[in-house]
Amino acid sequence: MALKETIDADIKKAMLAKDKVRLTALRSIKSQIMLAETAEGQHGAALTPDAEMKLLTKAAKQRREAADMYQKQFRSDLEEIELAELTIIEEYLPQQLSEADLVEKLVGIIQRVGATGPSDLGKVMGVAARELAGLADGRVISQTVNNLLNNTNL
Repeated sequence: MALKETIDADIKKAMLAKDKVRLTALRSIKSQIMLAETAEGQHGAALTPDAEMKLLTKAAKQRREAADMYQKQFRSDLEEIELAELTIIEEYLPQQLSEADLVEKLVGIIQRVGATGPSDLGKVMGVAARELAGLADGRVISQTVNNLLNNTNL
């Protein structure tokens, strides 16, 4: 079942359960899907699974950034809403890699591209971003790659 149909079914369930936070998060995702489908060049075609993944990842990142901003502004009421919506969005994303699994995959990528130090960060990140899209946060990938490249004991 495509993401759009899953979201539609879950919106109905949230409406019946009168779950306002879940309903708001799901409607937001549906809105983004519909905007992406009607974007120039799409001609109303359904999104590919890869495009759906990017859309969900972007939505999750927006919620994370908003929650961080609200935390810095001491607005815990708004931060809680963003974190609740983030939890709902993450239900539709694939399971995130554990730190150990991420390091293992990144070490393999580093060895494959022949990276030897911090100057090869761009090479490694290009491959890692493609292969690990949706499986780990980009910021976490970047920090881990940076740590691994600065540590010469690969």
